[in-house]
Amino acid sequence: MPGPAQPITILVCALGGEGGGVLTEWLVEAARLAGLPVQGTSVPGVAQRTGSTTYYIEVYPHALDAGAKRPVFSLSPVPGAIDLLVSSELLETVRHIGLGMALANRTTIISASTRTLTTHERLHMGDGRVPSEPLLAAISRHSLEHQVFDMATLARESGTAVSAVMLGAIAASGVLPISRAQFERVIADDVRGTASMKGFAAAYGALTRQKESRDFVASAHAVGEAPQPDTTAAPTTGAKADFAEFPEAVRPTLALGFARMLDYQDERYARLYLDRVRTICAAEASQAGLALANDFATSRECARYLALWMAFDDIVRVADLKSRKSRLRRVRDEVKVKPGELLKVYDHFRPGIAEVAALLPEAVATRLRSWDRKRQARGAEAFAPALKIPLHGILGFASLKILSSLRWLRPHGSRYQEEQVLIEKWLAAVARGATSNWQLGQELALCGRLIKGYGSTNEQGKNHLLHIVDHLAAAAFFSGEEERALAVRDARVAALADDSGKALDVVLSSRGAPKTEVREIPIKFVRQRQPPKAEPAPAK
Repeated sequence: MPGPAQPITILVCALGGEGGGVLTEWLVEAARLAGLPVQGTSVPGVAQRTGSTTYYIEVYPHALDAGAKRPVFSLSPVPGAIDLLVSSELLETVRHIGLGMALANRTTIISASTRTLTTHERLHMGDGRVPSEPLLAAISRHSLEHQVFDMATLARESGTAVSAVMLGAIAASGVLPISRAQFERVIADDVRGTASMKGFAAAYGALTRQKESRDFVASAHAVGEAPQPDTTAAPTTGAKADFAEFPEAVRPTLALGFARMLDYQDERYARLYLDRVRTICAAEASQAGLALANDFATSRECARYLALWMAFDDIVRVADLKSRKSRLRRVRDEVKVKPGELLKVYDHFRPGIAEVAALLPEAVATRLRSWDRKRQARGAEAFAPALKIPLHGILGFASLKILSSLRWLRPHGSRYQEEQVLIEKWLAAVARGATSNWQLGQELALCGRLIKGYGSTNEQGKNHLLHIVDHLAAAAFFSGEEERALAVRDARVAALADDSGKALDVVLSSRGAPKTEVREIPIKFVRQRQPPKAEPAPAK
């Protein structure tokens, strides 16, 4: 910690719109209220998500006598000279650690545990998220003390911005020689005082409890008495009893998938989900030693991706999600509607022939899709009218509720039948692979990650998965099942790394398998519009 003649240095890292400037003003005013010399500056910059701005504050820890020389403060942070690093996003915290802003023997770190995904993470075809475990490990290695907690939830529950939560965490850290009452007085003088005070108190209490628990554990270990775990038996739920026949490692994922099927369709569909997972568990159990050693990883991954695939998006699902009370409540909370204020919500839809045909029987759907393809081949635009539905109005809300009530029509539609055939084909390949070689079954189950999104993205993922199943999972040109499993793995990784499919074709060719089929895309020629002729100048 700084000596008597050194200021306390604070670096605040916030994303755009999180109130970092307000937090800096509060810190400066609290220091002045405590009679401490202080200076705060903002350092605009752009990070992975764009809009990241850092705020740097220096607080002299002692009040100055009349006539004493005032300290000279720095305008920008210096690597290795930060006493308190506060950040509202986990990866942003580690980014500044990478810039050298934290030292293990000096810096206290307060960070949010939540993530705001970067553009690179969002664009990845697979799961491009940076895992939180190495980020948390980096914070632990490069801090004297650290507190990581869910700032976003506290801010949302308090109805305030995350800046008030960050201020409460700073006050509870004890780094600054400023009392809680002085911090609260600064907030009370602000026009946003009521909600901000609630967020401040929530964060202050959360960090205080964390510190007390940590101190208790440390003292207990110091005297050789480790805290005893809670032996109170958890109540047995009906869902857990229903899944008792499944391996214990699969049950948590299975419970979530079962609930998702009930919400998506009905109990019959949920029972179909259980039957399908049961088949995979039985196939994996044939490799008993490997299945137990890997906690039935094949069945767990299959249950996960099967739940996502079976709950495919269609217009009925979209209408259901958009018309739910929870969604309307979330919208009101996000825009912070006050009592007595009116809120208008418009939902924009652009349903095409594919979405309409999905709910129609196969014969009718085939004719409708063929008609639209012929139109596009002649140069016409795809039939997809733009709709603007006022959700706040009776007619708009009623139209969505009526559309969402058509889930009974889903099993009779062409999309439902097509999806079930593809699902069964994938599951059969996973079961065969799990029976012959555990690693092959695992790789085929992970291919379920290729099914995502909607429209052309969803179709491309299904085509890639089926191509892998048809030409790698059952091909006869592999010397053994281990080699086949490696080929499936390489193909899956290539398909996720390149959305154009070129990387997948390279892997397929290297393994002796045919490349993916090139799909026809109509080419539309547009006549270039001629610029308007200039009018002749009037005669003089």
